Amino acid sequence: MQTKFLNPAIVRLGLFITLFPAVFSCRKDVSNLDKSQSSASNAVSANAYANAPHAPYNLNVLLLGEGSSFGFVKFRQNADTAHIINLDTWVFNLQPNHSYLLQRAVDSLKFGNCFSTAWLTLGKGLTPQAIHTDAKGNGKEALWRDVSAITPGTEFYIHFQVIDSLTSAVALASDCYTYTVR
Repeated sequence: MQTKFLNPAIVRLGLFITLFPAVFSCRKDVSNLDKSQSSASNAVSANAYANAPHAPYNLNVLLLGEGSSFGFVKFRQNADTAHIINLDTWVFNLQPNHSYLLQRAVDSLKFGNCFSTAWLTLGKGLTPQAIHTDAKGNGKEALWRDVSAITPGTEFYIHFQVIDSLTSAVALASDCYTYTVR
């Protein structure tokens, strides 16, 4: 008696048809509040996010500028007693071999939605630190801020900008975010 084997191409096709839906049909259920950070144009959503059980201790801040220039701030506050916010900052496609400064302005949830223009230059603690770009106009700096003087649970609207260190012209700016001190 002769044994017939299935064609390997047919076997692969059968596996593909069987496994493809199983692999790609798994989806994480994410609510609208978790999909993006609050923006200045949506204060109601920002307030709902601030009152959610997962208060916004950490932010992913996108900074946009003219043309293809942009930046990113990875805003993280660990659950520790030091109350330090790490501000890992990247900038892209800015003026090559140049220095920039990261600034933030805050408003109380009671009084405004990122209307403040009281910009504070950020750095290494209380010492301002420039972000230097390379020959391609890209730069990275690990900045931090101590918020131990602020009562845990205090909520703010916060927005960021990157300015030219020589002219103070705004190179990049962010939307409005809601932040809660841990």
